[in-house]
Amino acid sequence: MSTPTLRVDTQDPTPPYEQLRRQLSDLMHTGALKPGDRLPPLRQLAGDLGLAVGTVARTYRELEAAGLVRSRRGGGTRVADQAPAPPADGHRQALDRHAAAYLRQARLLGADQETALDAVRRAWPADA
Repeated sequence: MSTPTLRVDTQDPTPPYEQLRRQLSDLMHTGALKPGDRLPPLRQLAGDLGLAVGTVARTYRELEAAGLVRSRRGGGTRVADQAPAPPADGHRQALDRHAAAYLRQARLLGADQETALDAVRRAWPADA
């Protein structure tokens, strides 16, 4: 299994473990990560993202407590077979989080609201 790209934004005030938890949860709820898929080992993901192993371990513990993954010694951490369904507005909440992150970055670049919205309009495919 190839894990979709995960990233941690050091400019975001959200703790790294929570950023990672949200991304993995979103990937599970959208089907990008399917039941039984194995998540990267703690040390590997921590190294890839430049995080402490304990930070990734906390992320995995939070996901396990939510019933999204199961961990087994020697078997790694895998997406749960019956992951809880996202809330009815789960996709909207995820979209709102991504939009907020985009706006934070746009503001850091000095963009005003219209410039940020124009960038989204240019990026949106005409046939979508």
